Amino acid sequence: MPSRPNSPGGLPDSPPGAALKDGDSSALAFNHFSFQYRAQTEPTLIDICLTVRRGEKILILGPSGSGKSTLLHCINGIIPHAFQGRFSGALTLLGKDVSGFGIFDISKKAGTVLQDTDAQFVGLSAAEDIAFAPENDCIPPEEIWRRTAEAAALVNMEGHLDKAPQDLSGGQRQRISMAGVLVDNVEILLFDEPLANLDPAAGKDAVELIDRLHRETGKTVIIVEHRLEDVLHRPVDRIVLMDQGRIIADMPPAELLATDLLRRTGIREPLYISAFRYAGIPIRPGEIPPHPSGLAGGCAPLLEWDRRLEAQRSQKTPEPAAPPLLEIRNLRFRYSETRGEILKGVSFSVAAGECVGLVGKNGSGKSTIAKCVCGFVRPDSGTILFAGQDTAALSIMERAEKTGYVMQNPNQMISFPMIYDEAALGLRTRHTGEAEIKERVHEALEICGLYPFRNWPVGALSYGQKKRLTIASILVLRPPLMILDEPTAGQDHRRYTEFMEFLLDLNRDLGLSLILITHDMHLMLEYTTRAVVLADGECAADTAPFQALTDDGVIQRACLKRTSLYDLALDAGLPDPRAFVGRYIAHERMLRAERRTAAAVKEVQ
Repeated sequence: MPSRPNSPGGLPDSPPGAALKDGDSSALAFNHFSFQYRAQTEPTLIDICLTVRRGEKILILGPSGSGKSTLLHCINGIIPHAFQGRFSGALTLLGKDVSGFGIFDISKKAGTVLQDTDAQFVGLSAAEDIAFAPENDCIPPEEIWRRTAEAAALVNMEGHLDKAPQDLSGGQRQRISMAGVLVDNVEILLFDEPLANLDPAAGKDAVELIDRLHRETGKTVIIVEHRLEDVLHRPVDRIVLMDQGRIIADMPPAELLATDLLRRTGIREPLYISAFRYAGIPIRPGEIPPHPSGLAGGCAPLLEWDRRLEAQRSQKTPEPAAPPLLEIRNLRFRYSETRGEILKGVSFSVAAGECVGLVGKNGSGKSTIAKCVCGFVRPDSGTILFAGQDTAALSIMERAEKTGYVMQNPNQMISFPMIYDEAALGLRTRHTGEAEIKERVHEALEICGLYPFRNWPVGALSYGQKKRLTIASILVLRPPLMILDEPTAGQDHRRYTEFMEFLLDLNRDLGLSLILITHDMHLMLEYTTRAVVLADGECAADTAPFQALTDDGVIQRACLKRTSLYDLALDAGLPDPRAFVGRYIAHERMLRAERRTAAAVKEVQ
């Protein structure tokens, strides 16, 4: 990668962000580095000055489109060898200018674990996948087996080497991907959104494993992730915060948490930090640890705020329960006779106008329940009632008028090149008149904020707009229930919040009942009124979300993750930690409702 002349950088003990001279102890150094993709009119990275020392562990954080993935691609050589464009400034890797390196040379120094581990698998077994790099280097077989065994042991996967990728869980596939990088003994480990496709427990394990590898091997670790609180389950040396292609902060976690930069850039701060702010507790640099386990007990302002919340809560009259819309009774299902049961007598209901979270580890049966409700598969036994009617005899088309299903990836649902035609598909297959189609399509697109684009091609929409289009194509059928699979996967907090507020508008204004299949415990806490927790094909809990995430038995059985609010309440010595979590969530919902009302009034004015 060519570079331009630069002024001399700092010495190895210079402050974070300063560039170091070639031959120094830096793992990598960007010196006034900018990059612009060939197809874009504006640069994605602007004047980046960043130094990472050997053995450091840093988190690169930022909203979608901030440039953090592009920064990672510059480190691992994908830019400029796969994605080309214009660049200026300098980038050194292990003290040497990368302009003299090919992508193969870089891969021997910096190894990447991708967000989609399935895209990284190249072998028919775990052992073959780990051994891929040394085999291509023509290493003797005995040495290959030794390296493979050592790499597998580092990630605790030595007992799974003969398994095929499809027989491994998401967390296990990620560990094999890590071993495939470690087998080459690279100096720098890069992790691209490592938590995106993992259930809460597997995500926690991944953070702990990355931390252990960092401590035991001394390698440089760079993590790109937007789930800040989850990453801070284990310490990082620094957080590099990016926004609009620039680095706007480079500091230790305890210092960054004391600023308002996270909120200004649309990054969700840890929930316990928000609780401190609500309680009026000053957050000064270095005084608040990046995880509540480091807090001292006996926090008087927090106790007083909790008492005020309790008093406000006791004055509210509970709303009457709505009648059940969907009832699932003793549902059982297996995909084949040779495999065990996926669903083992699951029962729960969803009331009219309710928003329910369906949670549990990968493979617990969440998506299978959705397939049974929509008629994509037939249960072996059990009953599914919709508004009191048994749905067993209904076709998929008939069920679609009662229940809409939104997949995680909108591109897998879109069939037509034009927005209007995509939204009209369901009505046209039912031979609805064109006049009525036009009226209902325009209505649905208006609700979803897509009416101005009704005559546009689908390809002109952003990812989030495509998700709204898939919802519009369901709303035209006016079903009373919608099931959404991982509705906010891969979105930063700002887009996540916008999309969830949009769903709540549908829930509130149209009375649309929602089932949200999710691994995001924050989403479940903040937006659902009830949590149905699955574990090994059974219903482990059917309760309020905060109750599920403060019950260690349910958490362990369903591979969930205890909320930091509960840890905070325990550490602060609050009299009823579980109730505190519930009161905090109710307070958050009240504030969101007030913000929505204020925004609506301002729009009218």
